[in-house]
Amino acid sequence: MDWRDQGILLASRRHGESAAIIEVLTPSRGRHAGVVRGGASRKLAPILQPGAQLDLEWRARLEDHIGTFRVEPLRSRAGIAMGDRLALAGLNAVTSLLLFALPEREACLPLYQRTETLLDLLDQPEIWPLAYLHWELALLEEMGFGLDLRACAVMGAQANDLSYVSPRSGRAVSRAGAGDWADRLLPLPPCMLGQGPAPDAEIVQGFELTGYFLRNHLAPELGNKPLPDARQRFVERFERRTRQP
Repeated sequence: MDWRDQGILLASRRHGESAAIIEVLTPSRGRHAGVVRGGASRKLAPILQPGAQLDLEWRARLEDHIGTFRVEPLRSRAGIAMGDRLALAGLNAVTSLLLFALPEREACLPLYQRTETLLDLLDQPEIWPLAYLHWELALLEEMGFGLDLRACAVMGAQANDLSYVSPRSGRAVSRAGAGDWADRLLPLPPCMLGQGPAPDAEIVQGFELTGYFLRNHLAPELGNKPLPDARQRFVERFERRTRQP
């Protein structure tokens, strides 16, 4: 059994004296693990950093074996991340959430493409947090818990003041449609609808919204595992940036 593809490195851990077990996200094979012989060596260890874009060749005697990877670096994103604490926290949040949420060996091409695009924006801090917020929406969509922000759940397409999201259904609700139930709904920041300049305070509010559905809808389906700490560290670091004068 063998295949060749590109992939994004999600994690690497030492295996034995000199090998490493890596987990990657690929376009056609989804999340996939394998052993890299010599992966802990001085030559390969600097390459096997989270976020790296790799050319991959996987081989195994049987398809359900863990198999071995031959890897060649295509581009590294570690240098960008290491030079910016917010970028590093964001990179760790992305890789941790993918490891948390995705089943093994199931193709997820749209999410893969969104992830590759997002990571290629790491050196653009002025747009990266908003791009990351929309990536979390894409992750929820991929996992079957997408938010429906197209029209008001109460008044339909005629309502143009979408301001809330139902915590139960994930559907948008207009200010007029919310009525006396507004305090039981989740605020919907305009930046999630592509409206306005997307100030940091709105993006933080967006993280609260996606975080609610990650914790209360996705996590219970995965055995009530807690969300990765890396996501919270990224959100907290971004919040601290918004408070800086």
